[in-house]
Amino acid sequence: MTGTIVRRSETSDMPNRLALTFILSTVALDSVGIGIIFPVMPDLMREVTGADLATASLWGGVLATSFAVMQFLCGPVVGNLSDRYGRRMVMLVALAVMALDYLIMAAAQSVWLLLAGRIVAGASAATFSVANAYVADISSKAQRARNFGLIGAAFGLGFIAGPLLGGFAADWGTRAPFWLAAAFAAANFLFGLVALPESLAPEKRRSFHWRRANPFASFSAIGALPGLKRFLFVMFFYTVAFQSYPSIWAFFGTARFGWDAWWNGLSLALFGVAMVIVQAFLVSPAIRRWGEMRTAAYGMSLDVFVFGFYGFVRSGPMALVFTPVAAAAGIAGPALSGMMANATPDDQQGELQGVIASVNAIAMGLAPMIMTTVFWAFTHDGAAIHLPGAPFLLSSVLMITCVAILVSRSRSSDTHEGPHNLGEHP
Repeated sequence: MTGTIVRRSETSDMPNRLALTFILSTVALDSVGIGIIFPVMPDLMREVTGADLATASLWGGVLATSFAVMQFLCGPVVGNLSDRYGRRMVMLVALAVMALDYLIMAAAQSVWLLLAGRIVAGASAATFSVANAYVADISSKAQRARNFGLIGAAFGLGFIAGPLLGGFAADWGTRAPFWLAAAFAAANFLFGLVALPESLAPEKRRSFHWRRANPFASFSAIGALPGLKRFLFVMFFYTVAFQSYPSIWAFFGTARFGWDAWWNGLSLALFGVAMVIVQAFLVSPAIRRWGEMRTAAYGMSLDVFVFGFYGFVRSGPMALVFTPVAAAAGIAGPALSGMMANATPDDQQGELQGVIASVNAIAMGLAPMIMTTVFWAFTHDGAAIHLPGAPFLLSSVLMITCVAILVSRSRSSDTHEGPHNLGEHP
């Protein structure tokens, strides 16, 4: 099966369904590996730095930023490599390095070794972007947004299991979740080694050029496509806003509600359950009813309210009850991804996903530092105003920016941007 080429024209055939199933399981296991470490991050950062919670959150931001910087630099390289050599090889290498990274973090006794592990992982963090390119390869244009929604659902499933496992594993120490994450990544690599077919036919591959693989050249190539530049800006602000969850949620829960690792894990798992339902069952009906553009705008508009709520909520049970509303805003992401993929030629899907990875990397590099700094400013001893939810209020403002960019498109710019299948004007 490893030598099989999965063609998009055969979308209804069994090979495509099996390929999509594997990709979804890969994304789910990736998410387990990521989510499993979130509940222990406050304790781990305090353990290796000897600092208080507010200062430890800043170190958490440094680790996340280093990962994102390397992802920014290497994302276009990985995307272009997958357009040249196919998706399978790139994905398997990424999974192998991911397993190694978790082993490093499991053994690390200093924040500097943790930092080194994050740098190595960021350089090879290709699995999610290549998975998206794979889905674009095997999906028709009409199916892409729906299948991107399934990827979101798979990610949510992993988020259900990951934080719960991390919270329970914390009873055996702050390193136990990393050993589990390494085992999941290694098992996923072995699964892919025997089960993953190639999705990009040789005739659709293009030459690899280093001059085009750097982030700025890739931005130029993708940004020149009709409609893409504006969507990249929206993707950037959207990602910065959404990063308030992984950047400070565990610190927020600890500071605002007095939650421990188990409760932080449970809250993230509940969010994962709600996201699975939304991504698997609401994205496709929303797009059929409103179109991709309106679906993205409506989801982001709901996020304005959601982040505002978390900015001021003082009750832990209320925060948990509000989870389905927060997850419902997740219809925006797949709609935006579908619009971008549909505006991109087949032989540039990997490059597109590499550029998206770089845009996300910039956002993910800035967001943790911004969000944890805002959190520190409103929670450290002597803060003029004690407001652990302040980062969420910043996210609400950023979501307003996203909606403004989406709805500001004039009819004349529609004409100049080209394809009309990008979605309706909200």
